[in-house]
Amino acid sequence: MTENSVAELPPVNAEASQEMWAEYLASAGIATDQEPFHVAESFGDNPALADELLHEMLHGTKRATSSLASDYAFYNERVPQVGDHCIVCDGKGQPRMIFRVLSVERSSFFDVDADFAAAEGEGDQSLEHWRREHDKFWRRTQKSIGIDWTPEETTKPGGELIKERFEICWPPSFAD
Repeated sequence: MTENSVAELPPVNAEASQEMWAEYLASAGIATDQEPFHVAESFGDNPALADELLHEMLHGTKRATSSLASDYAFYNERVPQVGDHCIVCDGKGQPRMIFRVLSVERSSFFDVDADFAAAEGEGDQSLEHWRREHDKFWRRTQKSIGIDWTPEETTKPGGELIKERFEICWPPSFAD
């Protein structure tokens, strides 16, 4: 393992994720034929980071997240939309919570402001921390797929950041 590589995330426990999703739908009175789009995933790119970010969601102030539009294209995934849900898993792939997307915005790395950085709820919640850690993260993750990424990539069409704000909706004890 080199300094730029990290332990891989395990696969999501699909069965447990579906069980949690079914519990949420039943508690919210949502019929399965009316269920919103959802994904199940761990945040970050390694088990320790997944656990840290999950902790910030459940016990801290993390109510936003950002990703690269180019990743959705590379992995042939749907870009999040308002009303989508995410089953968030821990560093072992076990589902722990569900959030609902409240807003989605495209921006460049350079247009992220202090308010959004604070809403991401990481580190000291400063814009400086956000820029430093996200620059390192995206350089590392993009390098793993053969891309020499720089923040300037986010100023190009298709390379923007996808900034999401969300609210926790499951389990009830953590719901906003």
